[in-house]
Amino acid sequence: MRTDTGQVFKLEDYRPNDYLIPETSLTFRLSPESTRVTAVLTIERRDGVAVSAPLVLDGDGLTLLRVAIGDSDLAPADFLATPDLLTIVKPPATPRFQLLIETELAPARNEALMGLYRSSNVYCTQCEAEGFRRITYFLDRPDILSIYTVRIEAQHNEAPLLLSNGNPAGSGDLAEGWHYAVWHDPFPKPSYLFALVAGALGKLADSFTTMSGRKVELGIYVEPGKEPLASYAMDALKRSMRWDEEAFGREYDLDVFNIVAVSDFNMGAMENKGLNIFNDKYVLADQETATDADFANIEAIIAHEYFHNWTGNRITCRDWFQLCLKEGLTVFRDHEFSADQRSRAVKRIAEVRTLRAHQFPEDQGPLAHPVRPRRYREINNFYTATVYEKGSEVVRMIRTIVGAETFRAGMDLYFERHDGQAATIEDFIKVFEDVSGRDLSQFSLWYHQAGTPNLTISSAHNPASGEFTLEIEQSVPPTPSESRKRLMHIPLAFGLVGADGKPVAWRDVEGASVEDGVIHIRKRRHMVRFSGVAERPALSLNRGFSAPVTLSVEQKADDQFFLAGHDSDAFSRWQAFNTLLTDALIAAFRQILGGEQPAFTARLTGLAGKIAGDETLEPAYRALALALPGEADIARDLGRNIDPDAIFEGRQALAIAIAAANREMFAGLYDRLADKDAFSPDAASAGRRALRNILLDYLSLLPGGAALAARHFQSATNMTDRATALTVLALRHSGSPEAVKALADFEAKYAHDALVMDKWFQIQASVPGPQTVEAVRALTS
Repeated sequence: MRTDTGQVFKLEDYRPNDYLIPETSLTFRLSPESTRVTAVLTIERRDGVAVSAPLVLDGDGLTLLRVAIGDSDLAPADFLATPDLLTIVKPPATPRFQLLIETELAPARNEALMGLYRSSNVYCTQCEAEGFRRITYFLDRPDILSIYTVRIEAQHNEAPLLLSNGNPAGSGDLAEGWHYAVWHDPFPKPSYLFALVAGALGKLADSFTTMSGRKVELGIYVEPGKEPLASYAMDALKRSMRWDEEAFGREYDLDVFNIVAVSDFNMGAMENKGLNIFNDKYVLADQETATDADFANIEAIIAHEYFHNWTGNRITCRDWFQLCLKEGLTVFRDHEFSADQRSRAVKRIAEVRTLRAHQFPEDQGPLAHPVRPRRYREINNFYTATVYEKGSEVVRMIRTIVGAETFRAGMDLYFERHDGQAATIEDFIKVFEDVSGRDLSQFSLWYHQAGTPNLTISSAHNPASGEFTLEIEQSVPPTPSESRKRLMHIPLAFGLVGADGKPVAWRDVEGASVEDGVIHIRKRRHMVRFSGVAERPALSLNRGFSAPVTLSVEQKADDQFFLAGHDSDAFSRWQAFNTLLTDALIAAFRQILGGEQPAFTARLTGLAGKIAGDETLEPAYRALALALPGEADIARDLGRNIDPDAIFEGRQALAIAIAAANREMFAGLYDRLADKDAFSPDAASAGRRALRNILLDYLSLLPGGAALAARHFQSATNMTDRATALTVLALRHSGSPEAVKALADFEAKYAHDALVMDKWFQIQASVPGPQTVEAVRALTS
């Protein structure tokens, strides 16, 4: 039944279905307007279920042609059929039987792009969450695991390529120009992971040898002629497969792994077993068409979908309320992969910025919900930042609490215990309790309770007694569905930093459990006392963003400046400088509203210069540190009485102040960072480009800035540099001759490439000013 009809589905109402479908055989005879689907389902009644229990199968807009049990068609009195339900009123008394269902589809008219559809002459499927019921009647729920055998028939000239899940099990020619292919997936999977692709596509082929010596054939299928653009995606796939073996002990299990990239796929990317389907913008890339951010995004998304093979496919979700079990866990895994492939510090900062920009507002708004929601009307509304991003943070906190080695042991046990099952959050938590001996019942509130906890922290130092005291109070703001909140278990990583920038040791601690640099906050208030601390330290809090919380901290500006220059934790060092920038921008906002010119201290603009020139820091980290907090960040911190123009003016003023104070140093560093080597999308090269490009952004605000950006644009040898220069010209020098020429040149060069032209449109739609709305209307008319 459809789930957008107003019915409320509740977690506590979950019941296993009376029936299972251990084996599914599907035959497709493809035609744009009239595709025949024959499903032969092996139905098994659960033990203890009454023989008289009807079998009720889900459908969605289906046309039923035939229904039979064994070789015998059912009489009209033996079943009830509507486009959305098929009920076998009196199933056979035998505990196991075969049900044949024949349906007719019109893929070319399927504009919802769910189920089986045909677009741009390619047949394609999307079945998560409830699309399979648009193909045939089925128990379309994630706890029904079935072994699939699929036969696809099509006219050879229309669809020379026929793909489905699993391993190829036969192919051949048929009469009148038709042909067929058979695929068999030996691993039971839920219906949402079914996939079919048929059409005329080009192939980039490669192979991968697993850790046990098995050879896996790899294929990435794209629009003919674009095969070279899939080379980076193929490299990312192979690195993902090796990393999963090394980091989690997970070996790929089929003989083939295929990716299909099509422009009309509307779900971004989908982890169908052995046949991932992507929108082509997450696969196609080269230096002429893709930015460094595009390369990194492709790498991460390829990894995410591949990692689902074990966290989502081999072990799936019992019900959709457990969505975070596959998505939060797999986001954590792809984050760790990207951190190992690139800069761990930069990746972590980017993750936190995303969380604060998207998930924190969700927690604070009218649609706040737990990581594992308790009810829904429409399942597609479950795919939220809370489920994905906060879900990942909860997994990260588990690793922080139990330790990296024990976490790996817990994951090994999870794979061993639940392989081939549809699992729950309770199953996941239990493995870590079993391997660590810890009680994680209070911690599990992170899955069940909505809202972002806040920690209010103050500190005091007694030089006479050598005691350093932290007073910590936790609170969770009320959310629409929960006015009374329970106390959370919050792992707060911290450091005491001495005047020399080194960690300050202490003799004893009381008032809370402190392990490996983490304070475990379990009560409403903690008074944590460290003894043997001779001098007052600077306090570094929530290192590595160990918990997704907000902090209200009494901390002096001197300490923030000190930590921004000396904290050994890269995230906390960034956070200290970002806090200083945020405070300066909020002060500027208020000065502007009061009719004053914003003023910034030389200490702040000088610190920006020191960070830019600090060769001990990675270029990518320096680039990220120099990026001012966004307008949305400032608005979020202000909370109310927001004037977007004043926020914009304040950011512009601070950027000009930083550029002016560091002009010579920025210009010299900009010149030294010019890339003299051949282009490479690797992390180190991308980091150098990122630093040079943010220096360009600052320098463009000074006299001669438009000419500098124009030279940068003309000399660019890759899309990162070219798109950055175009952005600087369009946003900083809108309407200037340099900007007009660069926009025209970019359009002339890339008018044939829809993905690249998306960047051209996006840049122009981002220009600040009242003229932008009309400009966008003109561009899209």
